[in-house]
Amino acid sequence: MAVVGEKGLVVDRRLLLEVPLGKRGLRQAEAVFQHVGNLPKLLGEILPLKQIAAVAVSNAPRSVENSYMPVFKAGEALAQSLALAWDVPCYFTSHQAGHIWAGLYGRNLAWAGEFLALHISGGTTDLLSVTIDETADDMTIDQIGGSLDINAGQLIDRLGVKMGLAFPCGPVLEELAREGRQAGIPPTKLPISIKGFDLNLSGPEAAATRALEAGADPRALAQGIERCLAESLAALIAYGTSSKGLDRVLVVGGVAANGYIRDFLIRALQVEDVVVTFASPALSGDNAVGIAAYGIWRSRLF
Repeated sequence: MAVVGEKGLVVDRRLLLEVPLGKRGLRQAEAVFQHVGNLPKLLGEILPLKQIAAVAVSNAPRSVENSYMPVFKAGEALAQSLALAWDVPCYFTSHQAGHIWAGLYGRNLAWAGEFLALHISGGTTDLLSVTIDETADDMTIDQIGGSLDINAGQLIDRLGVKMGLAFPCGPVLEELAREGRQAGIPPTKLPISIKGFDLNLSGPEAAATRALEAGADPRALAQGIERCLAESLAALIAYGTSSKGLDRVLVVGGVAANGYIRDFLIRALQVEDVVVTFASPALSGDNAVGIAAYGIWRSRLF
């Protein structure tokens, strides 16, 4: 849960879902159960606040028809209840749109016109065409490319769990890769599979699994995973900006917090005259700040 006011961020509270060691996630029923238990704990910092102008909530994974997951119902029900109790509007958006708004937060909330967004996480590796029209009630999001099989976060988590890391594996894998570079250990070479707007990551996963089974140093493999993702995503963005005639890209999602990938994309796309902007590391992962920022934009409060 988050509250954004005229002077900036007021509250940003999060409770991570508890995933057993060795597992790569939760079933929907398990996640719903945890959300129902966690939401009242987070609500304690929200209820004392006065002058709430609107409530916003993500009620679907993506901003497309029939996008649905049961886990979103817990937050949706609470948001509607709060809006009714406070007699304020309740605005609905998607989880993916929330990541985009989190990336735009602090940048006057919006870029006018069309730009590309890359959403990279455990559930998505989507290249998106985003259009913000200040005269409209919402922004338009169209997927134009991305992974055809597993996602960037899945690649990290699947291999990380095989390496014995706790889920979510991103921060620990990033630290392993950093240790490898500092020790001068060369990265494990993994294949790149991309054609136009289509990216495949199951091939690199299979190659990394074989390398791990053959005794690869985890520090070398962690570097290889980062490099494979960075090169693949740079190629995807370069093709997208060239095809669409755009030069602005916003990169969001949990994987976008990885420092190596961020630096690589900035350097690689400078050659293409593409400006790459990232959500702050703190707002790259799942958060409610972007959803609150969306509520401000819909209300046109400030």
